[in-house]
Parts: sequence; structure tokens; C-alpha cells
Amino acid sequence: MTVPAISARAVSKRFGPISALSDVDFVLETGEVHALLGVNGAGKSTFIKILSGVYAKDEGTIEIAGEGFDCRNPKDAIRYGIATVQQHPELVADFTGYENIFLGREAATASFTARMDRTALQRRGDALLSRFPVEIDLSRTIQDMSAVEREIVAILQAIAGENIRILILDEPTSTLTEVEKAVLFRLMKTLRTSGISILYITHRLEEVMEIADRFSVFRGGRMIATMTPDEVREKNLSLAELMLGETMGAVFPKKGEPADLGELVLNVRGLRHGRLFSNIGFQLQRGEILGIFGLVGSGIDELSKVLYGALSKDMGEIELKGEKVSLRSPRDSLKAGIFLVPGDRRIEGLALAQSAIFNTTLANLGRASGFAGFLKRSVNKLKSVEYAGRVALNPPNVTMPVSGFSGGNQQKIVIAKGLFADADVYIFVEPTVGVDIGARAKLYGLMRELSRTAGVIVMSTDCDEVHGISDRSFALYKGRQIASPGTIFTRNQLLMAGIMGDAHHA
Repeated sequence: MTVPAISARAVSKRFGPISALSDVDFVLETGEVHALLGVNGAGKSTFIKILSGVYAKDEGTIEIAGEGFDCRNPKDAIRYGIATVQQHPELVADFTGYENIFLGREAATASFTARMDRTALQRRGDALLSRFPVEIDLSRTIQDMSAVEREIVAILQAIAGENIRILILDEPTSTLTEVEKAVLFRLMKTLRTSGISILYITHRLEEVMEIADRFSVFRGGRMIATMTPDEVREKNLSLAELMLGETMGAVFPKKGEPADLGELVLNVRGLRHGRLFSNIGFQLQRGEILGIFGLVGSGIDELSKVLYGALSKDMGEIELKGEKVSLRSPRDSLKAGIFLVPGDRRIEGLALAQSAIFNTTLANLGRASGFAGFLKRSVNKLKSVEYAGRVALNPPNVTMPVSGFSGGNQQKIVIAKGLFADADVYIFVEPTVGVDIGARAKLYGLMRELSRTAGVIVMSTDCDEVHGISDRSFALYKGRQIASPGTIFTRNQLLMAGIMGDAHHA
């Protein structure tokens, strides 16, 4: 009988009076893809950090391939054969793939005077590719690679160490297209065939059914179920309900009624930006949510940036509350009453080293400041606490640096910043990337709440999200607006419009 890659029994972890894990039993088989599911705070991240050496367990036993696991730091975890690829891998942008894979291990021998042999480096990289075949040119720099190629480099970097037999992947598909996801899944299957066991953390439940051999559900610090996708299908179970412990109500809030619509807040005509999109036109009223669906490369990201003043338009007009506006910078847009929740929150939406208070108030310094421009610190803290409650920030510690929060909670802080901005138009781009199913309903409810006093635009590569949250919608296909006369699409029409450029194929 094959010895499991990981065998954990009665593992517990406390942080002061808080029990993060309680009596967790878990088995990862050799050569298995095992998904870990749970809402934020359910315990899966704590369990993973114990396995990767970030935390030490308080109680219980763990064996790695039958050997007792005594891990005090990430270096120990690697010694046991466990490697982790974080949700946002830290790669050196102007280094090649080869150089990133062997970063810190460039020379054959560890010596202060050892020099890097690029020919040997390439030979080592090619040997790695011969073991785990995947189409990638490792001589290119990271900055010239696609999102999936960067993910592949991060995985190769992780498994390049000696005797790596367990790979932990944290939200690896959060920025990938469907085509890129298929490339990653092929690599994962190759790794599995070679005997490497994979722990797969994701909020995208459909991926669990596609790639996982088994999955385990964490809830309230406990492991409450381990099943196969086939068992879920046979029993007609809902993964979301297993995670939440209750019957899922409507994830999306009730849509607005025509009688709820207010003034026209945004009128866009003939907008064009280079070759990325052209002839974009739509109207937005208070009281409604307008959805825009498009795949990566369709132009939705660039359109959001033009509306926010981060990119300049080549042609077209933008009217805000009946007056033409010239948006030359995000500062112009914020002053005019347009707020953007960007798709890449880490680079474009947050100051990661600063507190949640600083980030929440950043978009409206006039409101955050008093006499002579001094910040109203006590008032700002109270407001930040209020907005942290509204977005269900976990933990609700507004003085903590944003870098200490999970990806989903970082997204909540960006939305809290939008609430503080008190805008007339809110633009959300990929609003729930990395956000668990329980928190999504809360965020969708906030969007609907915002739409009662403002106009809201949701742009996403998730067709179900766009269709579920919006009152009206259209698609962008290769920079071209695809819309029916009344811009009221069924879900399938919207999907076909976005992936084929023709809603009539639905």
C-alpha cells in the first residue's frame, strides 16, 4: 500500500483565545491533486502555513511520506520536499525564465566567489523541461511573458529544488484566461503523473470539479468533508453550501426596477483608444448597474482606464451629469465623481505597506483632511472602522498594514476606499477575483447599495457575474461593442457575444 504524501491527525492551532484550527485530520495521496475549499477565515490558509513552515502547529501529528514532520520555517518545509507557489509569485521582471527558476541557486556550488554559468543554467532549465514538458521560451524575460508563462516559471522555480514531492498552489488561475488555464492544468496533470502531489487552493468552484481528484472543505477551523467530484455529482451536492454550512440563497441581490432610475450620470459616445477598442457608447443612470463582459484582451481593462483618466482617449465624448468632461488623469476623474475599483488591486489599487485607514481615505483626501490640510486621524479611523464593517473585513483591524490581509480582504479594502470616495459613478473591474463565495454575496449587495445613489459599472471576464449583477449588459469582443438594441441579453447571448462576437449563436 502506498504511503500518503501527507498524513495529518488532530492538528490544532490557536492564536490567543481564537481557535484557527481544531482537530484537523487530512490525507494527501501520492500523485493526487487535492483542492482545499473554505470561506475566508475557515482555516485552510492556517493549515497551509503550517505545512509550508510559516506557523508551527500547537497539537497533533503530521507525517510526510511516513516521516515525522518537525517544521520550524519555510526552509525546513523545502527540506521535507514541500514547495509553495503564492497567489502573486515574486519574480524578477527583467531576469529571464532560466534566471528566475534558479534564483539564488545559479552556481553549481555554494560559494561566495562562485560565478554564474549561463550555459549551465540553460542546460539545467532544459533538463527540468524534459521532465515536465510545457511549451515556454525560458530565454525571454518575465516582463515579456504572459500571465500563464509567469505562473509556469514560478512552478518550475518551486519544483527545481531537490526532492520536491508536494506542491502547494494558491489561487494560480486568478489572472488567467480560459485558454491559459488549460495550459496550466496540462502542466498540473504532468506533475501528478510524475508523482508530485498537489494541494490546490481556489475560490473558483468549477475548477475543483475539473482538475481535482478529491477536495476537502474547511469550515470554522474544522475539516468537515473530504469527497471526490464524482460523489458531488452523484449526490447532487452544492460545494458552496458545503462551505457555508447553509442553503445558498440568491448570491446576487434583487435587480433594480425602472421606477428606481434617477438622473443620467454618464453618457459615453464614440469612444476610441488606439486599436484596443473603438466606437464605444452607452448611458448610465443612478439606480442601475451596467454590466460589460469581455475576455482578457477584449478591451475592458483599457476602457475602464480611459473612463478613469489613466489612459487618454483618441476620439469620443464623455458627459458627466450633462456636462462634457476632459479626464486627463485619475485625479480629474476623482474630482469629477468617478471612482475605479481596478482589476489588479495590488499594483493599481492599494498601498500595501500602509494601513487600511490610510488606504480607505486615500481617494478623498479633501474629506479626510481638516484645517491646513492636516488629516483628521480620529474621524478617519472611525470612518474606516464603519466601512470595514460594511465590507465585512476580516480581521476588522484597520490599523494593520494591507499586506497582512488575504487577497479577498484586500479587495474589500479597495471597495471601502470607494465608499469613502462618495462618487457619482463607480467602475468595478474583476470585483471578486480571489474572494470566496460567502463574501461575494456581501460585495454584490454593496454594489447594489451603491447603485441606489450612484451609477455602477461592472466589467468582468466572468459572464455569470456580469449577467447576475447587472440590470443591463453588453459585451466587448476584440475591442468591438456587441449589444442588442435594448442591451438586454440572456446569459447565453452575453456569453456568445463575448467569446464569438455574435449573440445570435446562443
